[in-house]
Amino acid sequence: VVGSAGAGKTTLISLIPRLFDVTGGAVRVGGVDVREADLDELWKGIGLVPQRPFLFSGTVASNLRFGREDATDDELWRALEIAQGRDFVEAMDGKLEGRIAQGGTNVSGGQRQRLAIARAIVHRPRVLVFDDSFSALDLTTDARLRAALWEELPEVTKIVVAQRVSTITGADRIVVLEDGRMAGLGTHDELLRTSPTYREIVESQLGVEA
Repeated sequence: VVGSAGAGKTTLISLIPRLFDVTGGAVRVGGVDVREADLDELWKGIGLVPQRPFLFSGTVASNLRFGREDATDDELWRALEIAQGRDFVEAMDGKLEGRIAQGGTNVSGGQRQRLAIARAIVHRPRVLVFDDSFSALDLTTDARLRAALWEELPEVTKIVVAQRVSTITGADRIVVLEDGRMAGLGTHDELLRTSPTYREIVESQLGVEA
């Protein structure tokens, strides 16, 4: 999902876990209207990584196990590896037992994002929703993380809200939003041909004519 600031991207994905309800039409997960689904079961199947992830006072492990209390250490390391967080956690005093300050103030913004992504992976969701969750990552880490997600979790539906076009060019389907309405739907190549809004976004970011 791509669009300028205020286009409605966060509002759109907030309909999936029912942070808001639709006023028309329906949102379905696994073919079931979310308004008719058991809320606990719905939330169990969704891993939501917000734009500004929050970490709790405790350890790396306790933060990751907020996603699933019975996760093993091996599962935590696997999630960290997918989220490109293994290296910096291994370098921390205590590793998985390394201390995390309230709000994650003792780690960088990119590290907070990677820990929040790992926490969502530990949750074992059917749907992963990333609300501009790669914005604090450098381009190389962003690319490696997305490649690992697609390779290691092929069965999980991934919905990505992004400001950077490079984050979503390989998506199966891109939704372009403008002023709360859909201004394009398709692959990157299709949208370059059919959506002036998408072309404008690409040109403004890459500095070249698409």
